[in-house]
Amino acid sequence: MEFAIGIILLITFAVFVVYTVKGGNLMLGFLIMTVLWSVLGMIGGTMSWNDFQVTVLEEGPEGWGSTAVVVIFGSWFGQVLIQTGIAKELIRKTVELGGDRPVITTVLVNIVVCLIFTSTYGAGAVVAVGVIVLPILLALGVPKAIAASSYVMSVGSAMYINLVLFRQMQGLFPGFEYDANYLKYGFAAMGISIVIVSISTIVKLRGKKSHAWAAQAGPAMQPETRVPAYALVTPLIPVVLAVFLNWQPIPAFIVASFFALIATGKIRSYADAGRELSKTFYDGVVDVAALLGFLFIVPMFCKVATLDAVFFQSVLDGVIPSNALVICIAFAVLAPLGLFRGPLTVFGAGTATMAILMALDVFPIALLFPLLYNPTITLELMSCPTQSWNMWAINYTKISTKDFLIQGVPWCWLICAINSMLVYFLYGMAL
Repeated sequence: MEFAIGIILLITFAVFVVYTVKGGNLMLGFLIMTVLWSVLGMIGGTMSWNDFQVTVLEEGPEGWGSTAVVVIFGSWFGQVLIQTGIAKELIRKTVELGGDRPVITTVLVNIVVCLIFTSTYGAGAVVAVGVIVLPILLALGVPKAIAASSYVMSVGSAMYINLVLFRQMQGLFPGFEYDANYLKYGFAAMGISIVIVSISTIVKLRGKKSHAWAAQAGPAMQPETRVPAYALVTPLIPVVLAVFLNWQPIPAFIVASFFALIATGKIRSYADAGRELSKTFYDGVVDVAALLGFLFIVPMFCKVATLDAVFFQSVLDGVIPSNALVICIAFAVLAPLGLFRGPLTVFGAGTATMAILMALDVFPIALLFPLLYNPTITLELMSCPTQSWNMWAINYTKISTKDFLIQGVPWCWLICAINSMLVYFLYGMAL
C-alpha cells in the first residue's frame, strides 16, 4: 500500500511540474495538490480528517504569519526608498561617476542596483528602479536585451542576503537562521553572482560606442530635488543592523524607513509623519498582495508533504543520492530545471521537491536551504520570464522572450553551478 501510494504521489508531482511549466496558476495548483495529497494520506493511514483541518489547513498558514509581516514591512521599506528619491539619486550619482564610459557605467549601475536590493523587495520596487535604470542604459547605447538582462540579474544577485526573500524561504525551513553560518554563504554567493554579472556585461559590451551625453540629458537624470548624501546609505541600514547588531528584520526596516523619511525632508511635522507612513505602507502592501496569497497556500502543501513522508521513503529510498558532493553536482548540472517554475524553483514545483527531500531526511537543512535557494534565485528570479519583474523588463524594453533567455540563462547557469559547489565546500564536506 505504501509503495503504491508513493508511486501515485510521484505521478501527481510530475503532472504538477508540467502544469507549472505551462504557466498554470500556482495558488490554485498548490491548493489542489494539498487536497489531493491529503486524501491519499488519509487513504494510506498517515493522517486523519482532523490532521487535514488543523495541521494542514489551519496551522500551515498560521505558522507563516510572521513571514508575511516581514514581507509587508520589507515592501514598505522599498516604497520609502522609491518615494523619497533615494534610489533615483543613487543611480544618478553612479552614472555621473561612470562618465562617458558605457561599459564602466553599466557595471557600476549593476553594483548599485545590487546594493539597493540587498534590503529592498517587491515587484513595485523593481519596476520603480527599472524605469530609472533602463532608460539610462539604453541611452548609453546598451542593446535592449543586454540592458534588461543585466538589470534583473543585478536585482537577483542581491537576493542571497535580502532579508525579505530569506524570511520567505525560512518559513519552509523551520529553525534555519539568518546568522553567521548562513551569511558566510550568502555574502560569498552574492559576490560571485555580481562579479559574473559584471563580467557578462563587459563581454557583451566590448566595442560598443558611447552615448553617455544622452543619458545625462534624459529626464531620469534630472530629479526635482536632491537627496542629502548621508541619506544614500539607507539601503544598507537594515542589512547592517541585522548582520552586525543581530536586529530582527521589522525593527531594522522601521528604523531605516524613518531615517530615510526624515533625512530627505519628507517628515517635518506630526501630520507629515502620518501622511507618509499611511501612503508608503499602503503602497507596500498592495505591491505584495498577490504574493501573500501564494505564501499562505504553500505551507499547507509543505505540511501535508511531511505527513506523507513515509510514502516517499518507500519509493525513493536508495534512489535519492546520500552523498553531498553528488547532490551538489546534480543541482549544478540540472540548474535549468529551475526555469518556468520547474522542480528546482521553490516558487514553483520546487516546493514539492523541497518537501520530498526534507521528508526523506537524507541531508541536513544547513545544506538543503542554500542548495534550493540558489536555483530559485538564479534561474527563476534572475532569468525566467515567468517572474513578474522579468516579464515587465521584457515588455518595457520590447524585446523577445528568446533574446532575454539567451542573454541571461547561460550566465545564470554558471552562477548557479559555482554557488552549488560553494554549498558543498561550506556545508557538505563535513557530512
